[in-house]
Amino acid sequence: MRIPFGNPKIGKVARDRLEKAIAKSWASEGENVREFEKLFSEKFGYKHAIAVSSGTDADIVANTALYDLGAKRGDEIITPALAFVATANSILAAGFMPKFVDIRVDTLNLDPAKIEAAITGKTRAIQVVHTMGKPCDMDSILAIARARKLTVIEDACEAHGATYKGRVVGTLGAMGAFSFFAAHLVYSGEGGMVVTNDDRLAEICRSVKSHGRPAGSNYFDFQRMGYNSKMNDLEAALGIEGTLAFDDTFNRRKAHLVTLLALTKDLRPFAHFLVEEEHEKISPHAFSLVLKDEKHGRDALYAFLESKEIQCKTLFGCLPTQHKAFEWMGHRSGEFPAAEFVGRNGLHFGVHQGLSSEDIDYVSDQLHAYFKRVK
Repeated sequence: MRIPFGNPKIGKVARDRLEKAIAKSWASEGENVREFEKLFSEKFGYKHAIAVSSGTDADIVANTALYDLGAKRGDEIITPALAFVATANSILAAGFMPKFVDIRVDTLNLDPAKIEAAITGKTRAIQVVHTMGKPCDMDSILAIARARKLTVIEDACEAHGATYKGRVVGTLGAMGAFSFFAAHLVYSGEGGMVVTNDDRLAEICRSVKSHGRPAGSNYFDFQRMGYNSKMNDLEAALGIEGTLAFDDTFNRRKAHLVTLLALTKDLRPFAHFLVEEEHEKISPHAFSLVLKDEKHGRDALYAFLESKEIQCKTLFGCLPTQHKAFEWMGHRSGEFPAAEFVGRNGLHFGVHQGLSSEDIDYVSDQLHAYFKRVK
């Protein structure tokens, strides 16, 4: 692919940390993990950063921490109908039920106007997702959460460095979750991070990620439900490098995103594109679009771009109605019209730091060529 979705590299900093771990014959959680946690928390201003084995585990650990806040097995957590599957799977894995709420097509994020109707006596939390690096409407969501005494968890797996009204994502709710998969701004092979400014929640999350033992203990004293969700020192070596290089990575990717949005401005009659509003800073996770008219053919566009060596992915789909994995929940087509529309008509591709300005021009040219054909 000329335009792959991501372009992970392992540089000198990561190699040095890898060799350090190998020299100690210690690849499990150790010195590199502690350094990664410290760098990540200092870089973005989180009081606590708890390294885990994946972004999915970051969500699972954050959700499981709700038991210490009074939640019971089988309680409900509100989450967007359109998102990567880990958002719903993490709720189920923690022993809760996802309560799906529709999104807005123009933001790809949870629609605050739909939340109140989804709240029941069993609702304990709202898990927002900052989709494609665009922050949710957090003022509206936090107001609902305060009024209803609900905990807010931010899935920021696609939103490294994004801000909402001057605050970095992950600091707006009680906890935030990040992923360090290959296409993300910070890369560690696998790996994730739970962040919080709450001392008690940090201690709970450290316990949950290590089988429910007291934080920092290796004794067989299991105080709560927990998992083996620890990050290892080999992954952390890569995460250290990614955190140290974050500003350069962010700026390069953001320049590509901004340029491509400007180059495709004339295509807005055909598709919804990301819009960065004055109060926010979008993280340049990827370039997404949603066709406005189904006759323009998302699958045909997907095939066209792939034929031009531009690697594509769909925009997840509506989890409760467009994926067999959730059929057992009994939802029916039409319940989540915005999420279902995006599921049929959305796609995204990479704008990573390894691309050149010529690559971005090439992508623009191919998008224009496709829409010229289907006008």
